[in-house]
Amino acid sequence: MAVIDFFDRGWALNPQGAAYVSTTGTWTYEEAGRTTCRVANALLDAGATSDTKVAVLSPNDPLAWLCVLGTWRAGATWVPLNPDSPVEDSLTLLTRFHAEWLLYHSSMADAALAALAQVPTLRRIVCIDDDAAPDALATMLAAASDAKPHVAVQMDDVISIAPTGGTTGLPKGVMNTHRTFTTSFTNMMLGFPYTAGEHAVSLAAAPMTHSSGMYSMPVSARGGTVVVIPRAHADAILDAIEQHGVTELFLPPTVIYRILDRLEHRGADTSSLKYLIYSAAPMSTEKLRVAIDRLGPVMTEVYGQMEAPAGITYLSPHDHFVDGVLGGELHGDDVLASCGRPFPSVEVGVLDPESSQRVADGETGEICVRGDIVMRGYYDDPERTAETVIDGWLRTGDLGHVDAAGRIHLTDRRKDMIISGGFNVYPSEVEQVIWSHPAVQDCAVVGVPDPDWGERVTAVVELNEGQTATADEIVALCKERLGGVRTPKQVEFVDSLPRSVNGKVLKKDIRERFWSGHARRI
Repeated sequence: MAVIDFFDRGWALNPQGAAYVSTTGTWTYEEAGRTTCRVANALLDAGATSDTKVAVLSPNDPLAWLCVLGTWRAGATWVPLNPDSPVEDSLTLLTRFHAEWLLYHSSMADAALAALAQVPTLRRIVCIDDDAAPDALATMLAAASDAKPHVAVQMDDVISIAPTGGTTGLPKGVMNTHRTFTTSFTNMMLGFPYTAGEHAVSLAAAPMTHSSGMYSMPVSARGGTVVVIPRAHADAILDAIEQHGVTELFLPPTVIYRILDRLEHRGADTSSLKYLIYSAAPMSTEKLRVAIDRLGPVMTEVYGQMEAPAGITYLSPHDHFVDGVLGGELHGDDVLASCGRPFPSVEVGVLDPESSQRVADGETGEICVRGDIVMRGYYDDPERTAETVIDGWLRTGDLGHVDAAGRIHLTDRRKDMIISGGFNVYPSEVEQVIWSHPAVQDCAVVGVPDPDWGERVTAVVELNEGQTATADEIVALCKERLGGVRTPKQVEFVDSLPRSVNGKVLKKDIRERFWSGHARRI
């Protein structure tokens, strides 16, 4: 099964229905499908093959996503670029991944021209939205057929080379295939079911070049509607939910916090929501409780990484409750702090990082994954691939354990663990406590050099606008809940934590400030 078959299923089910809705208009499935065929045939007419890398650089726009679908229909490889990234970063990725085509939005024209001048492999740039541009997509598509091309594909053909988050170093190029993406989309359809007659409406608010595009595919396969907004602004999201009857969307926790803040000052009818998927970073259990109280039982956690796209485990709305009661401890573990159970078709094992043997339930080890969802490898980096996929197991780099009910609990990234006074301190445990302070918007806990402790537990805290807290308050809260060893010895307040373009807190940037001149790998 090719990945484009998911869209084509929706096309067959609902040809005259609304496939994509945005401020620029509505695309029916028939209109969208024919456009993807023209894109595919134009690429094929120009000599594109399964080895051709086609980058798309655009803010959220239905036409940009149709270019991605057309790339897949041609059997070529999509290189996603984030429009919020610095131009230099995009040029680096285009160069490293040997991109040959760049389809760009007119707002990204300067970056496209710079890429044409500086990326050795790039041979053509195409403007998707300005018909008057000399390299306009409209001109390219005018002579292209709107019939479905016959392209033979293999399940292990690479269809995406996507950069990793880059929160711990230079992004790697993750090669995903028809097999990994179709497994991911199928798992989501099984994990997030709809009853007969329910019309699925997905809101693409986060970048479609990241997870929002991926999360839209199961809705398209159902013949549902994808509503596209340019930015993940809280008011715009609430307005779209109310206006379009949105049933599901993906957001990183940081944006959910902003929505909760806005709901303190305005009303919004969010009753249509069925699944609000939170992922990409850990979420405060305290704020999770608030979200369920204000939005209803719709919160849905997904744990995954680009190397196992859009889903290793999930915690469904129902699974946030135990015997009808929200959260609480089950067999000694906090249910809300878990990331749920493995998706269908995914095997998860907790292995000792040194011996690669399974550890007992409840014991901490490295979360490892195998199955059809695991990437083919890192682009042009066989050495890193061999270090990451061992005997079929994807080594995620995340530490955690399995509870007695089979739920996975993440402790932390291996690289983030702090060794203080000979004791292992997991930052996520400390962060959960700090997040519970009502004045705290977000925080990051890192280890910094200390002559006595080796590493000193340090909290860098971002407060809610207009609210205050003191270092002594944070320390006292942690000491009461965690004891002395895990309590921060240092608390700093900042106006804003450093974040990636996808909203992840960049701990490497925080650590770099403290470790500059000290012997530790950042």
